[in-house]
Amino acid sequence: MNKTNYSRVTEFVLLGLSSSKELQPFLFLIFSLLYLAILLGNFLIILTVSSDSRLHTPMYFLLANLSFIDICVASFATPKMLADFLSERKTISFEACLAQIFFVHLFTGGEMVLLVSMAYDRYVAICKPLHYMTIMSRRVCIILVIISWCVGFIHTTSQLAFTVNLPFCGPNQVDSFFCDLPLVTKLACIDTYIVSLLIVADSGFLSMSSFLLLVISYTVILITVRNRSSASMAKARSTLTAHITVVILFFGPCIFIYVWPFSSYSVDKVLAVFYTIFTPILNPVIYTLRNKEVKAAMSKLRSRYLKPGQVSALIRNVLFLETK
Repeated sequence: MNKTNYSRVTEFVLLGLSSSKELQPFLFLIFSLLYLAILLGNFLIILTVSSDSRLHTPMYFLLANLSFIDICVASFATPKMLADFLSERKTISFEACLAQIFFVHLFTGGEMVLLVSMAYDRYVAICKPLHYMTIMSRRVCIILVIISWCVGFIHTTSQLAFTVNLPFCGPNQVDSFFCDLPLVTKLACIDTYIVSLLIVADSGFLSMSSFLLLVISYTVILITVRNRSSASMAKARSTLTAHITVVILFFGPCIFIYVWPFSSYSVDKVLAVFYTIFTPILNPVIYTLRNKEVKAAMSKLRSRYLKPGQVSALIRNVLFLETK
């Protein structure tokens, strides 16, 4: 058998969101503010849930874990993207590229399963309220979170297995702001048609199966509460609206990219920005603005640590120390 010598690619060039040099500082400012909002918003939810005993329930435990995963989803590529906005040479090493592929599928795969767990929690709370605390015990919640991370790890390991042994000899330009698996595999020096099908099948199966489980769960919940009082229906609809909105915002781009792999690169780039930047920033907004308990806990947290006059006193103390 003839063996071909491939000059191994040691780094990839990330083309980013735009090639316009004039636009780079503006994009840096916008995405820096968005990233800061993601960190502050999701950390605030985690802090609120952990500090208020009234929120030590399965639903808010899962919500805090969702906020943690959202921070991870936003952080695997955004800092590199921000650095590239200020850099002339937007390169990433082969190993760092594989690391990005590993983490994006670990976090997104885990988030899919966690969203299914949150749907199951709402199903038990609404359809089996008398057995809720028995079924959704602390141990069960921890197991659900562990399962989400395990599924994410299995998913990303299987995806990375398709890529790690591919020969890359050029070109080495990735038309995105991070190493997205479908774009990287297209740069291999061999025919990757079968590999691309396996990647789509793997990601498509996880995305579609999770999405179908969510649709079934929410459909059963709505059918169950339909015959109950209008107050119960209104409360269920309010809770489910937030969950369904998050599901659509997260699964829409993922399904479009991996289950429908015939879209243009520019569309894929926009969708990648959506699920790595906008979904993690929208989740805290959706869950807090529609949730009276979380808003009340945040107000209590603010009054505890930011009492009237406390901020101004702190500023005066700082100014006094600086003038000494």
